[in-house]
Amino acid sequence: MAIKKYTKLRKLNIATHRDLGYFFSTLIVVYCLSGLALNHIDDWNPDFVIGRKEVFIRPNMYADRLDKAMIDSLGKMVGETQYKVYDVPSKGQVKIYYNNASFHVNFDTHKGLYEHVSRRPVFYASNLLHRNSVAGWRWFADVFAAMLIVLNLTGLFILKGRQGITGRGKWLIAAGLLPPVIFFIIQELV
Repeated sequence: MAIKKYTKLRKLNIATHRDLGYFFSTLIVVYCLSGLALNHIDDWNPDFVIGRKEVFIRPNMYADRLDKAMIDSLGKMVGETQYKVYDVPSKGQVKIYYNNASFHVNFDTHKGLYEHVSRRPVFYASNLLHRNSVAGWRWFADVFAAMLIVLNLTGLFILKGRQGITGRGKWLIAAGLLPPVIFFIIQELV
């Protein structure tokens, strides 16, 4: 009788682990990609791609003739047709703002810098989820975190004997505990 219950419990454990693993596999990959991106936020912008293009301005264009026609002609140089607003940050310069872009023109040097911002594919959306920046996502993220714990615990009891938790598994669990413990000790000493 006890063996029968153990066998049923074991089958339930394996099925739970398998089905949760399948269901959450895509989200696990999304969170891992986002985690890698956010770990290196000082090295690159994981959310946006900022394109920069230097543009040479015709010498006959002058800052003292700023009007709608001039702003439109500058926009055409960088492929923009509709500006939102422009301002004069200093004498001889104009900065024009577009949707997701800006164009800073220096009439004295006859150069302009066009910058366009676009969302980084895949990473932008995954980072929104990872940071819980989407309304209502926090509740699903909490369920996901709880299910990762269940997934982990059920995985501990898949294998039996020497390959399972009572064999080499206990040593691997202990080894996996070392990195965070060492990190916490180092943090306390610093």
